[in-house]
Amino acid sequence: MSQKVAVLGTGKIGEALLSGMIRAGWAPADLLVTARRPERAEELRGRYGVSPVTNTEAAKTADTLILTVKPQDMGTLLDELAPHVPADRLVISGAAGIPTSFFEERLVAGTPVVRVMTNTPALVDEAMSVISAGSHATERHLAHAEEIFGGVGKTLRVPESQQDACTALSGSGPAYFFYLVEAMTDAGILLGLPRDKAHDLIVQSAIGAAVMLRDSGEHPVKLRENVTSPAGTTINAIRELENHGVRAALIAALEAARDRSRELASGKKD
Repeated sequence: MSQKVAVLGTGKIGEALLSGMIRAGWAPADLLVTARRPERAEELRGRYGVSPVTNTEAAKTADTLILTVKPQDMGTLLDELAPHVPADRLVISGAAGIPTSFFEERLVAGTPVVRVMTNTPALVDEAMSVISAGSHATERHLAHAEEIFGGVGKTLRVPESQQDACTALSGSGPAYFFYLVEAMTDAGILLGLPRDKAHDLIVQSAIGAAVMLRDSGEHPVKLRENVTSPAGTTINAIRELENHGVRAALIAALEAARDRSRELASGKKD
């Protein structure tokens, strides 16, 4: 791990990635960071021992550039970087909806670009990071991206044509679960439980269910059926979920998220 890696625009996800790399064995001396505010850069130096640099310095000195700025800021950042990024730099984008072609058109010809959609569980080393190769990215580049993002969770390679769907499922996915927990907590209060007890019941149930899904090898339908006894409480709840079109609403919601990811790729902001 002697290559220098720069994280540009080190917000929450960028910092989570940075800390995960250090836990995975990367030397802080090999990690560079940029931030919009100087005090934020110094905070990262004090916390992790990494080196704050300018975007231009990162482009000139790092072997790998990880761009974690917001999608709407990516064009401006690339305008700043382009004169200083040689063709042998690996550029990794973490911006939702922006295709690798957007970067390839703005950087020197032949620059390898890898697109990664991760999610907020990177903050607790349980991210799902989806990786796609641009036109010039090789197996070596993909493996390097997996090495980096593997420090904060699981990685999965997909064709870039599937990135918008993955953004809808896993990039935005944690928000759906938080929304569900919020609704179930309110239901618990309605049923007479204190908020803290309702919260603890739901969160532990969610953790247990997730571990079973991950480790049992069983289809989710089978796991659900194991809880659903004839004429019992669970089947009555499931009936109400179906009556209220929850399954259809989830499908529609994910389609809307996918469509918005496509709009971001086309440059539409509103």
